[in-house]
Amino acid sequence: MIQVTRRSEREQGYSLLRRFNRRVQQAGILVIARNNKYFSKPISKRERRIQAVKRNRRQIYRPSYYK
Repeated sequence: MIQVTRRSEREQGYSLLRRFNRRVQQAGILVIARNNKYFSKPISKRERRIQAVKRNRRQIYRPSYYK
């Protein structure tokens, strides 16, 4: 669990919230939560991984005028 405490009594709430959001992003909690939102069969996970590799290869060999 991520906890953020005030650095001082005068620290504003929005800066505290911004630090909390940054820590959540760095920890990758939202990515994990999105991936676990729906159940997926192990086979489909493997297929998705293979598709991601193919997609990345296509992007590498893509001509520069498409970027």
